[in-house]
Amino acid sequence: MKKSEATRLNILQKAFELIYVKGYQTTSVDEIIANTQVTKGAFYYHFKTKDEMGLAIINELLKNNFRSTFIDPLEDSENPLESIYNLVYHILMDNDFLKVEYGCPTSNFTQEMAPWHTDFTKALNELAARWENAMITCIENGKKDGRVREDINAKEIAVFVMSGYWGVRNLGKLENSKSVYLTYLKGLKAYFKSME
Repeated sequence: MKKSEATRLNILQKAFELIYVKGYQTTSVDEIIANTQVTKGAFYYHFKTKDEMGLAIINELLKNNFRSTFIDPLEDSENPLESIYNLVYHILMDNDFLKVEYGCPTSNFTQEMAPWHTDFTKALNELAARWENAMITCIENGKKDGRVREDINAKEIAVFVMSGYWGVRNLGKLENSKSVYLTYLKGLKAYFKSME
């Protein structure tokens, strides 16, 4: 990796860490520069604006992590509903990167930026659509193989799971406790069991 590429990646990673803890709106370019120990000139060489950097965080950092965390575990699933449950359980209970007190980075960006910035809305919507489509594909494949009942509506399940996940992340942030995650997971398991 060239020095210029390494500097750019370092800025994105350090900025993401700050933004995840403090929020996008309250994190200043000066704080990012101080944290990355680059010059102001170096920052603005790589990013014309803070928003350009924010979009790069979504498109270059979050997309890759999102794929490995939210999409890959659903591919070639033996039991789609169980795979979706296990994925959500792992993300909520076992994932060391996502902290209860800071919520979900994608959800945080959505709440802070989507209402005011169409480029952020587009990038974040693409992430959400990828997860939704991965769940729909997983469930539809299960229906074809006879592992999921024919009358199950895959899109309804995907929207239910996603909205519950993002909602419970916010509740966890408010309570600073994973106990609310366990309540959601119990309800999710019962919801899936009702489809057997």
